[in-house]
Amino acid sequence: MTMDDDLSRIGISLPKNLLDQFDKILNYRGYSSRSEGIRDAIRTYNTYYKWMSDVKGEREGVITMVYDHDQRGLLVTITDIQHGFNEIIKASLHSHVTDNRCLEVILVHGDGAQIKTLAEKLMAQKGVESVKLTTISVED
Repeated sequence: MTMDDDLSRIGISLPKNLLDQFDKILNYRGYSSRSEGIRDAIRTYNTYYKWMSDVKGEREGVITMVYDHDQRGLLVTITDIQHGFNEIIKASLHSHVTDNRCLEVILVHGDGAQIKTLAEKLMAQKGVESVKLTTISVED
């Protein structure tokens, strides 16, 4: 038996709307089961994490974040996190997408490790739907 054949069963709790969206995507993409879709999503997450791990040196970048502004305490937490990184945050743009969802774009410049830490802190907050980090090296 190979490592991929050694399966573990897990149980997860998801909001119904998130599961419904996931099921629609699985159906559209032709997945044979939720399990296969979840495995694919985990592989994608692992790949993204590895890619983020390589953010080193002086970088210029963009953090794109979508969050629920009705989540209790989230706005204060996001603001506090950003104030802790004011030396690398150069500008931000905030947009109200719906009555309770916001899109924020944060321009950053500085040490890649600090930029990555900022993105990970934002990503870890309850009520943050997604965080995407894109950077380029400023060194030739």
